[in-house]
Amino acid sequence: TDLTGLDIANASMLDEATAAAEAMTLCRNVVSGRETFFVSELCHPQTIEVVQTRAKPLGLRVIVGDHNTFDFGVAQVSNLQDGQGSKLKTCATFGVLLQYPATDGAILDYTDFATRAHDADALVIVAADILSLTLLKPPGEFGADVAVGSTQRFGVPLGFGGPHAAYMATRDAHKRHLPGRLVGVSHDAEGRPGFRLALQTREQHIRRDKATSNICTAQVLLAVMASMYAVYHGPRGLRGIAKRVHEFAAKLAEGLQQLGFNIAHDEFFDTIRVDLGEASWSADILQRAERIGYNLRPLGSHSIGIAVDETTTDADIETLMSLFRGTHVRDFSDDALDGSAFGIPESARRTSDFLTHPVFNTHHTETEMLRYLRRLESRDLSLTHSMIPLGSCTMKLNATAEMFPVSWPEFSKLHPFAPEAQTTGYRDMCEQLEHWLAEITGFAAVSLQPNAGSQGEYAGLLAIRQYHEANGEGHRKVCLIPQSAHGTNPASAVMAGFKVVPVATSKEGDIDVADLRAKADQHANDLAALMVTYPSTHGVFEPTIREICDVVHQHGGQVYMDGANMNAQVGLCRPGDFGADVCHLNLHKTFCIPHGGGGPGMGPIGVALHLLPFLPSHPKLQLAEANNPNGVGPVSAAPFGSASILTISWMYIRMMGAQGLTEATKAAILNANYIAKRLDGYYPVLYKGKRGLVAHECIVDLRQFKSAGVEVEDVAKRLMDYGFHAPTVSFPVAGTLMIEPTESESKAELDRFCDAMISIHGEIQQVVNGTADKQNNVLKNAPHTARQVTSDDWSRPYSRSEAAFPAPWLREAKFWPAVARIDNVYGDRNLVCSCPPMEMFE
Repeated sequence: TDLTGLDIANASMLDEATAAAEAMTLCRNVVSGRETFFVSELCHPQTIEVVQTRAKPLGLRVIVGDHNTFDFGVAQVSNLQDGQGSKLKTCATFGVLLQYPATDGAILDYTDFATRAHDADALVIVAADILSLTLLKPPGEFGADVAVGSTQRFGVPLGFGGPHAAYMATRDAHKRHLPGRLVGVSHDAEGRPGFRLALQTREQHIRRDKATSNICTAQVLLAVMASMYAVYHGPRGLRGIAKRVHEFAAKLAEGLQQLGFNIAHDEFFDTIRVDLGEASWSADILQRAERIGYNLRPLGSHSIGIAVDETTTDADIETLMSLFRGTHVRDFSDDALDGSAFGIPESARRTSDFLTHPVFNTHHTETEMLRYLRRLESRDLSLTHSMIPLGSCTMKLNATAEMFPVSWPEFSKLHPFAPEAQTTGYRDMCEQLEHWLAEITGFAAVSLQPNAGSQGEYAGLLAIRQYHEANGEGHRKVCLIPQSAHGTNPASAVMAGFKVVPVATSKEGDIDVADLRAKADQHANDLAALMVTYPSTHGVFEPTIREICDVVHQHGGQVYMDGANMNAQVGLCRPGDFGADVCHLNLHKTFCIPHGGGGPGMGPIGVALHLLPFLPSHPKLQLAEANNPNGVGPVSAAPFGSASILTISWMYIRMMGAQGLTEATKAAILNANYIAKRLDGYYPVLYKGKRGLVAHECIVDLRQFKSAGVEVEDVAKRLMDYGFHAPTVSFPVAGTLMIEPTESESKAELDRFCDAMISIHGEIQQVVNGTADKQNNVLKNAPHTARQVTSDDWSRPYSRSEAAFPAPWLREAKFWPAVARIDNVYGDRNLVCSCPPMEMFE
């Protein structure tokens, strides 16, 4: 919010291109009834292509062109009438997208264009380089309604394309349309600030096909890295880095100009465009640059783009000068070039302050930074403390050996658009991983491009949509979705241009096959797909899964399988064998990429042979099938999505092998059934298979305690006092807990968790039988903080020991919650998404 000059921001979107596409839909939701979106031709090519991919199934028209000549009056819809019956003319453009600085480096003044857009009642999106905003006027100050971009420049490795946290900032009036995850500030039971996920927390599960977005995974870990870069450097350090970058760019531009080359733009930040006049010159310089270790960017056939960054040195400038001059010797004195011939125009310079909060102006030594990070770390309960039994999330161990390659320079420092000859090792790894995942799932091919599970859903549905269109059946737009499905499913279906028709679930938790047949018959001519989760979201293996797939195929539809629960299938069964046509895989679940507080994730899709031509394409992919004219276009900015974390899943599969993967699946199912059996006498297991067993997770029912005033949230909060993260609360059934232990937990840890749940059951019984007060009890007051327990004032009807040490193991290792019970209702009604003053935490 500080850097963009806007009111509210989400800082953990998937990448800049998808953030721009999300911004497009935000604008369309705000400015309804219009269908045209203008994109400046000076935007990054990958952003333009992802926006075009996203617009097509929504029926939106994308116009790419020169913002200086775009006429908002050209795309008109007429024949509208006002209240008096007279005809009106209304602009059909609901939004515009601009790049700042432009893709070729130019700093442009968009103020007048923004005014023209607003006069036409269209919203303005600006894709802005976050580092440049320390020197340049913020988008919010020259008329932007939305700003998007990548935070990769704040200390995050290139990683062959990711993961990189993107951001989206907007005005307060549009906050209810903001996609993804948003951290809000509420207060706890003591009135102290408490942070929580606000607005979009699982909102897709609530709004389903009316959701703002299908985003569930976020790039949280990368957002933390970028934010810590800002904390360490502070506003002065960031501005210093940006100035140094700009000065190197100006120095290079001045030197090249002295050599007789034409610099296309006098005003730039870090990127210069060199116009060479002859195509042969461009090709020759590009080839020679590559030979000496520099990748320059071709801008058409006659121009070259050169970008510098904080790692650029004088030696780099000397080498580039020598390259253009055609020599291999030093050509100039350091004092000869100062870059003064080029600069940032006065009108574009930032005059407003940013990052004034004390947190960005305090931790500027390594020891202070280390201590600050350690204080933050101490507030997080992670797998280093205890199991995290979140159902449908598969919080399994991420072994250290799997994580090593992420930081190797061979994987972390590669540009996503580097020449293919420089990326053969990376591509070999990706090809091997694709092959392994295809073999595991039983599909003909796998695309690694979707950089989240939600994006995998979307890409898979686009493949189905394109398949029907290629067969002359583009009218097939009905997508059947069980009522028990993940909330991302209906949101993804709508984004892919489908109409959602719900299918009932039986009292056993399975898909109601009779209702499925009835809906398939009813929509036979228009049936496009069924989205099914296997094992089901209710934690059981659907015994009729083959019949379900057959029904859909008999009516001309395709079967999309949500692979969120693949951890119960690997080595035992394959979606491609029992009838699925496409399936996405959550690599951050089944295949061991860490969740990182919500992300990064990866959501590759596997497809049957007939869907192979419809996998996501990308202009940088050299694969013939990936560039098939029937392809759906890119769904992510980089060809292989968040490529660097693919190394983790590669390592996991390579080290486990077929036998290890199968044993892991068996152990995950065994662990879930062990918990179900131990807890069933205290908390009834809601859904079981015909033999009384569950899959890899189970749902325990707490609704019977509601009459005594005990809510499922009380149990979730009380588990914190026992040192455990709560299972998934009230999904997919309200008033329940969904528990998934994974294969990573020992019997001792499973028993410790079950002992905690059984102990809490005893505390519930005290409320039920009146031994404990209905409102003032250990459950309603949980969690208990060290501040509360050590306070001189303790007036509660139970002891401090009962509050903080209800189990014997807590005397050996106690995790203290940082805040007491947070007021969620207050947080929703009083949405604050900026850091409160530090003194509020004292």
